[in-house]
This record gives sequence, C-alpha cells and structure tokens, in this order.
Amino acid sequence: MSTLMLASEITRRPVVTLGGEIVARVKDVVLDGRAGRISGFTLSGLGLLSGPLRQALPWEAVTGLGPDAVMIQDETAFQDLDEVAEPKEAAGGDVLGARVLTDSGTDLGQVADVVIEVTASQAVVAGYEIAPGEALAGRKRATVFIPLARTIAVSGEALVVPAAVADYVTDDLVALHKAIPELRSRMNGKKA
Repeated sequence: MSTLMLASEITRRPVVTLGGEIVARVKDVVLDGRAGRISGFTLSGLGLLSGPLRQALPWEAVTGLGPDAVMIQDETAFQDLDEVAEPKEAAGGDVLGARVLTDSGTDLGQVADVVIEVTASQAVVAGYEIAPGEALAGRKRATVFIPLARTIAVSGEALVVPAAVADYVTDDLVALHKAIPELRSRMNGKKA
C-alpha cells in the first residue's frame, strides 16, 4: 500500500519519538534528485523563535510518516546535517521553480511541488505538481499533476521527462495515484 503526499505538506510536521515526545519539526525535505527518493529531512527546533537544527533526520531512521507526524524510535536517529544533506547526494534535488520539459521539447510548465509516494520501506518522487505551461494552457486549474516513471535530467533550471508524461496529466492526487502505474507500465513496455 502506498500513499501520495506533497513535499510541502511534510514541512513543519512534528518529529515524534515512539515514546510520544515531540523532539523537532521538519524544516525541509531533502531529495536525492539522481535517485528520485527522499534521503531525509532537515529539522528546526520547537519554540517560536527556534531556528534550524544542526542535526538532520535520515530517511532510514524514520519508522513512520503519516498525515500528522514523522515518527522515529528516539533522538539517536538524528545525524549531522552534512551526512543527510550532502551536496553531492542532493544534487539536482532543488527542483521548485524549474521548467518541466519533455524529451521532445514541449514545455509542460513549472514545478510548484514534489509528489512523494510513501510505502512502508521508502519514499520516492512519484510526480510533480506544476503550474501549466503553454502546452497545457487549456487546463482550468492553476496547478496540475504529472506522474513520473523516470527523469532524464534534473537541474535547478529544468526537469526533462519522457514525452509520454504529457498523456497522463491529472487534476488531483487521486487521479495521479492511478496514472503513476499506468505510465510506469507504458514506459517499461518500451526499450528506453
């Protein structure tokens, strides 16, 4: 069973130990852009004036990620920030604002958020919420969702996806949840 959630929805969630103690809040989701997965979270303190913590939470230490909290065994799960958010690992992970281009040169729009697919064992990038570009200008919504089977290239400026992605644009996460396996099946049927 998998659940889709937006990366922006995860920020500011409390980090709670299995003992019930709130020990931090999620500041940012750290994406490993090359692998297409969450590598962890940067953290902030609990107080109103608390800033970022020097420690981060690696994905491997998360025991549960739900709609209300990120669960961990205890505070020993935290690691040094540079071990979780290493520049070389997170390269290409900053995609907000990047243009989404198909490998055939069509501009689908601009990334507004990242859609995360969470299972019991992993959290992977499953798609993107985008502000539609000219190719999708007929859409009535301010943002739409695109599934992701694979990313060809990722940078702070552009995200290049297979042209087939344009056939699976949806208006909500429920429809996206159905479109993801359909696109993956289509892409796996082709020799890439």
